[in-house]
Amino acid sequence: MRGGRRVWAAPLGPGAHRTARPPTLGYVTIAPLPGGLAVRTRLIDDPGRLIDLLPDAQNPLAWVRGPDGLVGWGEVARFTGTGPERFTEADTWWRSFTERLDVTDEVGTPGAGPVAFASFTFDDTSPGSALVVPRVLVGRRDGRSWVTEFSGDGPPAVRAVSPVRPTGTLRFADGMLPVAGYRKAVAEAVRRMRAGELEKACLAHDLLAVSDSPLDPRFLLDGLAERYPTCWSYAVDRLVGATPELLMRRTAGIVESRVLAGTIWPGSGDDLPGQLMGSAKDRHEHALAVDSLAAALRPLCESLDVPETPGVIALHNVSHLASDVRGTLRPGAPASLLELAEAVHPTAAVGGTPRDTALRVISELEGMDRGRYAGPVGWVDGNGDGELGIALRCAQLDGSVARLFAGCGIVADSDPEKEAREAAAKMVAVRDALEAEA
Repeated sequence: MRGGRRVWAAPLGPGAHRTARPPTLGYVTIAPLPGGLAVRTRLIDDPGRLIDLLPDAQNPLAWVRGPDGLVGWGEVARFTGTGPERFTEADTWWRSFTERLDVTDEVGTPGAGPVAFASFTFDDTSPGSALVVPRVLVGRRDGRSWVTEFSGDGPPAVRAVSPVRPTGTLRFADGMLPVAGYRKAVAEAVRRMRAGELEKACLAHDLLAVSDSPLDPRFLLDGLAERYPTCWSYAVDRLVGATPELLMRRTAGIVESRVLAGTIWPGSGDDLPGQLMGSAKDRHEHALAVDSLAAALRPLCESLDVPETPGVIALHNVSHLASDVRGTLRPGAPASLLELAEAVHPTAAVGGTPRDTALRVISELEGMDRGRYAGPVGWVDGNGDGELGIALRCAQLDGSVARLFAGCGIVADSDPEKEAREAAAKMVAVRDALEAEA
C-alpha cells in the first residue's frame, strides 16, 4: 500500500490481463517485487509496422506516430490511483518499481529499458488512472528498432497471435449527455461567460456505438493510425484514440508541448486556414490555452519559447490552430514526466479559464463522468522521460460497446448549434475507423 492506494501486479505468465477490480486469486501486491525480476533492451532488425505486432485483443498497449513509437503486450505490474495526488503517487510507485529492477539497456534511447504506458482520468474524482508495465515491448525511433523483455520467476513470454476482428454492424445510441443536452450546456456556459463568471470552458458529450460482438481495440487503433499518421495513436486499458495534441514530452531536461485550440472543418467554406487564422473567436480561445500552459511551465523552466502567432495543422476531418512550446527545465524543478503532468493538467485547451471555475462549470453542465477522455495518455520510461498526449478523438471499449467522446472550447462568442457541429466533425475520426470495412 502507498498513499492509501493498493497496487496490483500481474502474474508473469503469458497473456496477463487486468480488470478494473482484481480477482480474488492469482494476483499479489507489487511489494515485495517478485524475486529475480530483470529487464533487457536489445536492438533488433526492423520488425515492420508496429501495430501489426500486437498479438491479441485483451489489452493491447500502443503509442505510435507514423512508423515510430512503442507497442506492448502482457502485464508485469500496474498502478491504479484516484484523487488529486494520483500523478505524484504514480510517479512514486514508478520510481520505486524501476529502482528494484535489474536493467540491461543496450540501446540507450528514450523508450528503452523499463516503460510504463500511462492513462489518467480528466477529473480528480474519477477512478481509472493507471500505469501498465508490459511484459514485452517493441519500439522504433530514428531508424533503430528494439525489444524490451522482462524475465523472472515466471515462464517465458509467449506471443500467441489472434486475428484482428473487424467491428461489423454498429448501432448508435445516446450516451450520458446527448447532443440536445450538449447544446443546452453550451448555451448555459455562454450565458455565464457573458455574465463575467468565466472566460472559457471546454464542454464535451458522448455517444455509444454498439456491435453484435466484442470489439477488437486493434481494429480501431489500426484504422485511426492509417487515417491520422501525424497524430499520436494510442491504446491503454482499452481507451483507444488518435490525438493531435501533445500535452508534454520530456527528453532529459527539455520539455515540449503542442497546444491546440480553435477548430474549423470541411464544409465551412473556402480557405479554411485563412478563416481560422482570421477568426477572433478562435484566436482568443487559442491564446487562453497557450497562456495557461505557459503560466504552469514558467516556474519550472529557466527558459521557455512560446510562439507569438499560432500555425494551422490540417487533419482528415478538421483543422486546428496549433502552437509548439519548448522549454529547458530549471535545476531542482520537478524532474519527471509525471510530475510535469501534475503541474500542467488540465490546461485551458481541455479545461478552461479560470481553471477552478471552469472545472466546476464543466461538472455542473455536463453531468457525466468523462473518465479518461481529455486526460493525459502516453508512456514514461525509467529515466522519467516520455510523452503524454491529451486523450482526444477516442473511445472507451467495453465488450461490444464503444463510448465515443468529443468536445469544444466554449467562449462568450460561441454558438451552441455550431459547437454541436464541431463536436460531430471531431467524432468522425473514431466513427469512420470503427465502421470501416476490414
